[in-house]
Amino acid sequence: MTTTSTILVADDDRGIRTVLAQALGRAGYEVRTTGNASTLWRWVSEGEGDLVITDVVMPDESGLDLLPRIKKIRPEMRIIVMSAQNTLLTAVKATQRGAFEYLPKPFDLKELVAVVNRALSTPRSSPAEGGHEQDEDEKLPLIGRSPAMQEIYRTLARLMGTDLTVMITGESGTGKELVARALHNYGKRRNGPFVAINMAAIPRELIESELFGHEKGAFTGATQRAAGRFEQAEGGTLFLDEIGDMPPEAQTRLLRVLQEGEYTTVGGRTPIRANVRIVAATHRDLTQLIRQGMFREDLFYRLNVVPIRLPPLRERVEDIPELVRHFLALAASEGLPQKTIDAQAMDRMKRHRWPGNVRELENLVRRLAALYSQEVIGIEVIEAELAGGLPTMDAMGATEGEGLSATVERHLREYFNSHGDGLPPPGVYDRVLREVEKPLIALALEATRGNQIKAAQVLGLNRNTLRKKIRDLDVSVARGGLK
Repeated sequence: MTTTSTILVADDDRGIRTVLAQALGRAGYEVRTTGNASTLWRWVSEGEGDLVITDVVMPDESGLDLLPRIKKIRPEMRIIVMSAQNTLLTAVKATQRGAFEYLPKPFDLKELVAVVNRALSTPRSSPAEGGHEQDEDEKLPLIGRSPAMQEIYRTLARLMGTDLTVMITGESGTGKELVARALHNYGKRRNGPFVAINMAAIPRELIESELFGHEKGAFTGATQRAAGRFEQAEGGTLFLDEIGDMPPEAQTRLLRVLQEGEYTTVGGRTPIRANVRIVAATHRDLTQLIRQGMFREDLFYRLNVVPIRLPPLRERVEDIPELVRHFLALAASEGLPQKTIDAQAMDRMKRHRWPGNVRELENLVRRLAALYSQEVIGIEVIEAELAGGLPTMDAMGATEGEGLSATVERHLREYFNSHGDGLPPPGVYDRVLREVEKPLIALALEATRGNQIKAAQVLGLNRNTLRKKIRDLDVSVARGGLK
């Protein structure tokens, strides 16, 4: 560098200002620090500084409110926003208002210096139009301030102004649809529709009609033209949930749409331009499905432009208290009694593995609000509830010659006896039925190679009833099934 760049740092915490000044000074930069926004604004308006690092919360003005004013008079100025608020809304607002980068506190000093180096070396481009602003009191779509969630917030913030295709992976119950909705609601297509379709819940012979629509007379029962999900999502976002369960023939048609940007309805001949953003999601390992020949590799690369992995709840246990408070408040707003969780009970919840992830946690919190009279929930209740999750049928250990009824009875007797002189938590009837119903439906689908019509016949269920149970029980529909 022929001249030394000057960094303007604004943070209410003197200790942070000192640490930043030392780190940036060692990197060869001149640094000026202040504890308020007014001084920072004066420096910028007088033409000082080459880059700004500002906290969000300052005594006289929010750093976020200062951003558009700085960009208006000095559009070339690079601004790095740091914050301990650590929410998706903070990351999105910082990006929308012109920040070069958003760093949640605490951050690594080496990372900060690397971002500063990149900001000062990246060529300037013409300033983009101001983004869509959200109200401060808007309900946040995602909850959590853990490091794992911070990385997701930063990724989402960078994607808001783009139309890039996104692939969201994660276990069931981690919030994949919430992320898809956040991408839509905060993105450039927010004024268009958000249309979701679950590939696992649609009979394979109807998927093409569901996606692309059909013309009158295209097949038996097509008495009138019907718009598909691509047409319904025109100008907005199409969320393809459980994409790993899409049958091969539909994969081929979807790939063609992504390659050519247009599609035809079933029975139609006129191409229709596809004006949608695609967000896909799955809880399955698509690379393994590719190796098994069950998912097209070329389609995977078309969908996996920006991969986002949602961490299971056990990898972000520090978010559990905030999630619990959020779900308790939500339950109270719906008319359920107001509850709180004591410290011991909360610690026990943080030690649980949560195989059902955030969805399981939400269901537990709703049960606590609905079924228990005490205002403060203690560890005894939590222990009973977490113990109330019945072991799977695989763990029941049937003895030789023992029938299913006897096996279930023995298992339930052990379950009741495990509570000593007490009783199991309320709701045992529904829990037992769910434990039996889910593997029964899963095995029927496996035996029929994912054919829901045949599975419904085997089970003696109406097909619509089976589809609803697949969705409610979160049953994975594997295409190909038994060999």
